[in-house]
Amino acid sequence: MHAAKGFFDKWAAFYDDDYEEQAIGDVEFYVDLARRVDGPVLEVGCGTGRIYLELLQAGVDAYGIDISEEMLDVLKRKAADAGLTPNVWQADMTDFTPQREYALVIVPFRTFLHNITVADQQAALQNFHQALGSDGRLALNFFVPSFEVICESYGEPETRTFTQDGKEYVVTDVTDIENEIEQIVKAERTVKHDDEVLQEATFRLTLISKTEFELLLGTTGWSNWTGYSGFEREPLDDGAKEMVWIAEK
Repeated sequence: MHAAKGFFDKWAAFYDDDYEEQAIGDVEFYVDLARRVDGPVLEVGCGTGRIYLELLQAGVDAYGIDISEEMLDVLKRKAADAGLTPNVWQADMTDFTPQREYALVIVPFRTFLHNITVADQQAALQNFHQALGSDGRLALNFFVPSFEVICESYGEPETRTFTQDGKEYVVTDVTDIENEIEQIVKAERTVKHDDEVLQEATFRLTLISKTEFELLLGTTGWSNWTGYSGFEREPLDDGAKEMVWIAEK
């Protein structure tokens, strides 16, 4: 089972309230893509349903997988409250069995970066490819590795707050390069309320450049792809903060 599972199991109870402070404007992009395709859509890493439930609300025939059963439990409760019927199940993106042949696979919010080995990255991309119909497409996003950010903020505690049920919580992240050769980043997260530690968790990501991702796509069967800077589909030039990719089977 994927190494990220433990982190997301621990983070499920806080995810939605904390994410409100970190929104990156991706919901409209993915919902618009999904509404334009002729066929079912699979969201990989659907989590607590931040995007997935919006797909259902928009009338999309949407399915979802996530590594964390705890995150999926939150999604199901939210769906019940909204009168929606989700079709989601626990699965690892590197090893899952599609329930349908999909017209679109989406992997939002940097989820792909949790694959920290080339073998896992290739396995995930091959699985996405196999899950799609003949004219299917893949869409995903992840941040641009920024040497400025790494030099200025890595190793230093970064703190933010969120409110849940009227209580204020403080989240502290310490991010650092764990392995320079493999370009693996480790992030340690602590949640406190009234100075009491409520939760501690660690997760790892890999840094992927434009060239590296194009090589991954080229070695896993994709016929064509375009990288964009952000969700407005601006050209992917130097200075971009977020890479958004659309690949064709």
